[in-house]
Amino acid sequence: MRRPPSAEPFPPPVRASLDSELPSTRGGPVTPDLRWQPSSPAPPPEPWSGGGPTIPGWLEERLFDQRIVMIRGPLTGPAASAIAAALLTLDAAGPEPVQLHVASSGGDLNAAHAVIDVMDAMAAPVHAVVTSEAGGAVLAVLAAAGRRSAYRHARFKLVEPRAAGVTGTADEVAAAAGQHLRELEEVVLRLVEVTGQSRSRIEDDLSAGRVLSAAEARDYGLIDEIVGKA
Repeated sequence: MRRPPSAEPFPPPVRASLDSELPSTRGGPVTPDLRWQPSSPAPPPEPWSGGGPTIPGWLEERLFDQRIVMIRGPLTGPAASAIAAALLTLDAAGPEPVQLHVASSGGDLNAAHAVIDVMDAMAAPVHAVVTSEAGGAVLAVLAAAGRRSAYRHARFKLVEPRAAGVTGTADEVAAAAGQHLRELEEVVLRLVEVTGQSRSRIEDDLSAGRVLSAAEARDYGLIDEIVGKA
């Protein structure tokens, strides 16, 4: 016969002591290891707003306090959104110039236009400094700056920005190709205006992937001056 509920035996008490879970040793007390051990690897840190390798948070804050925004690595959509937010914040903080440090070989053309639109709308002037390289769609961002300079070992690659991969119907692909050509024409016209070069020369150099040194970029009209001793 089943016992009534009141007669059910209670389970043995559970000891809450850490000592009960530690192996016993001879010759001395056991020191518990209370360090937390994650069951899975910690996720990698988020990249800084510039899109490149992670930099310390304190350094990011110091740069921002000095009104410096960086484009590092490929200019992607998320990176462009973060750069645009930083530019807008500094523009709202005061009219002093914002320094845009560029170290990028290219990126997405749509992302570049997102940054350019913000730069065109800013009241504070933007001074761009190429610290290592600038190419592709990033050249359009450089051309949008009010003042442009570069370190003497910086390199510039005139290369036509590539269109992002598009899938869909033939009409959708054709529409995307037409939009890319219109955006590319905007880049060419901006480079013509800034450099003073002819449109045909800009288009030829973009097609050939011409590479310029800092001194050549200055003579070409891409930058105004070289930082430091020549």
